[in-house]
Amino acid sequence: MDALAGLLDGPRARGAFLLRMVMEPPWSVRIEDRAPICLMSMARGEAWIVPDGGEPVRLVAGDVAVVRGPEAYTVAHAPDAEPHATVGPGGVCTTLRGEPLAQSMNLGVRTWGNAPDGSATMLIGTYLLAGEISGRLLDALPPLLLLPAEVWNCPLMPLLDEEIARDEPGQSVVLDRLLDLLLIAVLRAWFSRPGARPPAWYAAMGDPVVGQALRLLQNDPAHPWTVAALAAKTGVSRAGLARRFTELVGEPPMAYLTGWRLALAADLLRETDATIEAVARKVGYGGSFALSAAFKRVRGVSPQEFRGK
Repeated sequence: MDALAGLLDGPRARGAFLLRMVMEPPWSVRIEDRAPICLMSMARGEAWIVPDGGEPVRLVAGDVAVVRGPEAYTVAHAPDAEPHATVGPGGVCTTLRGEPLAQSMNLGVRTWGNAPDGSATMLIGTYLLAGEISGRLLDALPPLLLLPAEVWNCPLMPLLDEEIARDEPGQSVVLDRLLDLLLIAVLRAWFSRPGARPPAWYAAMGDPVVGQALRLLQNDPAHPWTVAALAAKTGVSRAGLARRFTELVGEPPMAYLTGWRLALAADLLRETDATIEAVARKVGYGGSFALSAAFKRVRGVSPQEFRGK
């Protein structure tokens, strides 16, 4: 399991908010849905993404952008356009006075906008729930990233464009998986571009020793790992592994393992009804007491409190 696969394998899109937005200027939509992440691909025309307190970013056909929440932002035909609509939690769209817009701007299956043949068409995929595992990866991203069309050529986009308007049994699951694949493809392209500064653990995956150690930890977090055991598996000395791992990843092996275990535990607490005892044993703790102590020390709340949030 590599870095992207490991960090995106847990919480996946479930009932994600996907639509094709078709607009004719003037238009401007304020996004206040507090979603953890949104992908936007310009299929035709152009649009501007205007983050609060940040510089506007222009999208043209073929470009793809990723916006991290929960901060609000505006998507419009021009960077200075005043919003006329607001998208709130769950993708609920209203006027600025709170009047519903869902029906009046419905243009068909998962298609929304102010003109059936508008000059601007954007494909939008929004993750509605935060995922703790992917958070370790997404925290390394800027609030807004843009992959221009000239460096981004993904065969998934035409497929998403085709599938997004279908209304067939199981279609929501198909779209969820397409969104997951698209996110992975975007992040892979982002980290691979010239001059990129991927997070230390991501770059370390390419090291023959540390990369192997990271994969061992990610693939089997419940194993009673020690630095000595990892060193034996990777064929280096204990001191050599500890030094090299810390240099490349930015933290010692056991500290990384603790963070990984707690991220997995957080997902299980949020996404399943497993008991705290079962969660503890699945991620490598001897029981609920040990998990609770580590969880509270690192996250400041108990697993039970975290689950209830």
